[in-house]
Amino acid sequence: MKLVGIIQEDFVNYRKPGMLLEFPYCSFKCNKDAGYTVCQNLELSGYEVFDFDINEIIEAYKANPLTESVIFQGLEPFDSFYDMMQFITAFRSQLQDDIVIYTGYIESEIYDKLNNLREFENVYVKFGRFKPNNEPHFDKVLQVNLSSDNQYGIKIS
Repeated sequence: MKLVGIIQEDFVNYRKPGMLLEFPYCSFKCNKDAGYTVCQNLELSGYEVFDFDINEIIEAYKANPLTESVIFQGLEPFDSFYDMMQFITAFRSQLQDDIVIYTGYIESEIYDKLNNLREFENVYVKFGRFKPNNEPHFDKVLQVNLSSDNQYGIKIS
């Protein structure tokens, strides 16, 4: 599984403590929509990409008594859909903890991919591009502050 990093314990991106997986690829749609560089995770595009063993990630997750969710962020998890699905399939074979996917896509842009994810229980998705002039707000589903008022979380399964 290709990632630029793993944060063993994250307490700010979801209502439950989570392990954060940082994905390495993005089409930079937020920048394209804004017409200039607005990406909050741009520095990750310069990080080295590592190939992690999915089972080792899951074992590290299970060994941590604090984590209750896995959070996919980084650049764009849906631009690494194959890796993301492999991880979710392996994770679900052992655990039913929440999976949270942060994406800059809107629902209609990834409709088919969302349908693939609906076969798994307890999957949440944060949708929406970062828009620097929009107000931040508290999202009632994820129970965290999101950077732009056009962003929202939903439970898809």
